[in-house]
Amino acid sequence: MGCAPSIHVSQSGVIYCRDSDESNSPRQTTGVSQGPAAPLHGLFVQTDAADAIPQSRAPGPPGAARARRARGELGSGSSAGSAGPAATTCRGRRRHCCSSAEAETQTSYTSVKQVSSAEVRIGPMRLTQDPIQVLLIFAKEDSQSDGFWWACDRAGYSCNIARTPESALECFLDKHHEIIVIDHRQTRNFDAEAVCRSIRATNPSEHAVILAVVSQASGNYEEASVLPLLHAGFNRRFMENSSIIACYNELIQIEHGEVRSQFKLRACNSVFTALDHCHEAIEITSDDHVIQYVNPAFERMMGYHKGELLGKELAELPKSDKNRADLLDTINTCIKKGKEWQGVYYARRKSGDSIQQHVKITPVIGQGGKIRHFVSLKKLCCTSDKSKQILKIHRDSGDNSQTESHSFRYKNRRKESIDVKSISSRGSDAPSLQNRRYPSMARIHSMTIEAPITKVINIINAAQENSPVTVAEALDRVLEILRTTELYSPQLGTKDEDPHTSDLVGGLMTDGLRRLSGNEYVFTKNVPQSHSHLAMPVTINDVPPSIAQLLDNEESWEFNIFELEAVTHKRPLVYLGLKVFSRFGVCEFLHCSETTLRAWLQVIEANYHSSNAYHNSTHAADVLHATAFFLGKERVKGSLDQLDEVAALIAATVHDVDHPGRTNSFLCNAGSELAVLYNDTAVLESHHTALAFQLTVKDSKCNIFKNIDRNHYRTLRQAIIDMVLATEMTKHFEHVNKFVNSINKPMAAEIDGSDCECSPPGKNFPENQTLIKRMMIKCADVANPCRPLDLCIEWAGRISEEYFAQTDEEKRQGLPVVMPVFDRNTCSIPKSQISFIDYFITDMFDAWDAFAHLPTLMQHLADNYKHWKTLDDLKCKSLRLPSDS
Repeated sequence: MGCAPSIHVSQSGVIYCRDSDESNSPRQTTGVSQGPAAPLHGLFVQTDAADAIPQSRAPGPPGAARARRARGELGSGSSAGSAGPAATTCRGRRRHCCSSAEAETQTSYTSVKQVSSAEVRIGPMRLTQDPIQVLLIFAKEDSQSDGFWWACDRAGYSCNIARTPESALECFLDKHHEIIVIDHRQTRNFDAEAVCRSIRATNPSEHAVILAVVSQASGNYEEASVLPLLHAGFNRRFMENSSIIACYNELIQIEHGEVRSQFKLRACNSVFTALDHCHEAIEITSDDHVIQYVNPAFERMMGYHKGELLGKELAELPKSDKNRADLLDTINTCIKKGKEWQGVYYARRKSGDSIQQHVKITPVIGQGGKIRHFVSLKKLCCTSDKSKQILKIHRDSGDNSQTESHSFRYKNRRKESIDVKSISSRGSDAPSLQNRRYPSMARIHSMTIEAPITKVINIINAAQENSPVTVAEALDRVLEILRTTELYSPQLGTKDEDPHTSDLVGGLMTDGLRRLSGNEYVFTKNVPQSHSHLAMPVTINDVPPSIAQLLDNEESWEFNIFELEAVTHKRPLVYLGLKVFSRFGVCEFLHCSETTLRAWLQVIEANYHSSNAYHNSTHAADVLHATAFFLGKERVKGSLDQLDEVAALIAATVHDVDHPGRTNSFLCNAGSELAVLYNDTAVLESHHTALAFQLTVKDSKCNIFKNIDRNHYRTLRQAIIDMVLATEMTKHFEHVNKFVNSINKPMAAEIDGSDCECSPPGKNFPENQTLIKRMMIKCADVANPCRPLDLCIEWAGRISEEYFAQTDEEKRQGLPVVMPVFDRNTCSIPKSQISFIDYFITDMFDAWDAFAHLPTLMQHLADNYKHWKTLDDLKCKSLRLPSDS
């Protein structure tokens, strides 16, 4: 014997619950035993054995025995308003009715075991409907509540009873019952219409059927209108009748009517989800050609938003003049006869351009054989001369986005990227720099960064080949303008099929979402911590030997920042900063003492939150190390001045100072002070730079800028601000595209057409130097996947924990969960890393490697990606094993 699986006790009342498909019958307790196994008084316990119910008398619901004593019968087969038989025969008849009802109920237990779920078909879909759940809301037990209880038992439904409005709402929100029965006969216990309205105010109630039990109308009064019940949210009215058969028939009719219809409608959500994610453009119109649905692919193809199309007739939309005059008449004649039509059709986009489509229009036949809808599937055709030219250019540049699916294209890119890395690594010992760089240069030509401006530049480059000199020179001027304007934002939405990728894009590339609650996230200031147990060096020469030994390897990419974190007691930034800044001559350039630099590093590190799993001073030190490593590469060093180097090192040091461990989206959703201050735009990045300069200039002891002239300070300050703001992810693709088009491709063209190594592309071009610095700090900021495997795994765990903590806090505060996939109970860290590498890292590091030559990093990236894929495949395989066996 086991307790009922779902018994809810709340301050507002007790919900008595039973599940017919799990036990034979509810059992009633009549007293309180002192033994440890005694059931609670007034609650049900269940039995799993079929023979636990006596054959002569089945127990009733709560208070059934009391009800029998009060009424002398169970109530089966009788109406509350019917007259009883003569006194001499009443007892025998009532006893017979009771035993008959018990026999029917007893039989129903067996049938419940056999029919636990129902199969429903919607066209080609085959669905399985679980047993119906019913909620009875009766303040007191009586023959009517007993009738519905036993009717549920007979029908095989799961049944719950609530005694108060509060417990009813609590139970409904937990179970999402399909049928709710509310006692509307008396108003002194609770207001039935108010209870109904409170349930209807919840989202799950959309698919619930609510039944009002009303008193039988007196013969002296006209029957009441059902409109007040409908306005309150009821679906049906049930005239008081405690007969089990009457209650059973009512519930069965509801199941086969409203409940099954609602079940089918819910299943249609899966169909609409499939349509929304389909790559083909889909349009559904009514029989009189009024647009009723378009999917996102249709919106992208035609340039319209669905709000501009829904409810409009097709005749209202602009038509292309490239179709033959009788084409529309031919199409209409065909589809009006119920036949499918397919062929080529020219459509006019919102911009006015005509595009050629392959269209298939299918009539949908409804009730009575009448056409109810038309479904149109549309795909772009590329048969025109212009389209062929564009396709040829795309093929020449490696952009097959118009002819391949995203997943296939991305898989090939991943494979090619790994192959080129291995080739580049094997060829690193070749004597010729040009030969060593060629694989990376070739890779630039095949990069598929899908900003519209990239495609425009490719077309212009192709057009220059056969153009007169004057036209070619004009096009050169056009390219120069395009490469320095804000036209690089990509068209997102083609890589977000995976939920991990979707969440990363939504969480990292948006400043904030619509604020949905009144909760406030109070930005907490970090309290500088005391580290008296570790003496702070006066100069770099005073560093403790154990730390100095570690720092001897800081120029290597294999440098282990976590070992430095441990030996410095979570103060790696000061020690690494002193070593790196000394190596690059920062103090000499700024005309400041090493004591001032040390004080500045201390202040900056104290304002990083050590409580953050990821965004702490260890991350800042890691980014500083990567930046210094990149500054040591030949082409980077040759492209930047010393001011650029100093600005890059300072920017890396301060780029996440006072980070709260929450994303920009979180701060905007929470209405934080910072989000208000910076107008929901680059909130954290703006705060990092502003605070860094505030902390620096407020105290002369740590002001590393106090001895440089005003012009140098303004230039340096602007460079630092620009680099820190570049770490904001909303402009990720803009920065990468600008770098590829303005640095990589011109450099590749020069190398391909020359026998000698050309001068660095950034020198004497401030715009190019800015692009290089942005790309450098962006790569340094997210270089974790390019670190050795053990470091990569540690960083992945840390960033995941920080995202888990944010999700936990969003749920606690009732804020929108911006990255739902980062739930600590369900998240797959390998999948999140795979998505991050595929979407953000691969293209960016391919471009940076082509410029800076980083074979070691690219090999680590390939190895780490393989590691995450192996873990993910093993997990998927283990999940499939039970079903396979």
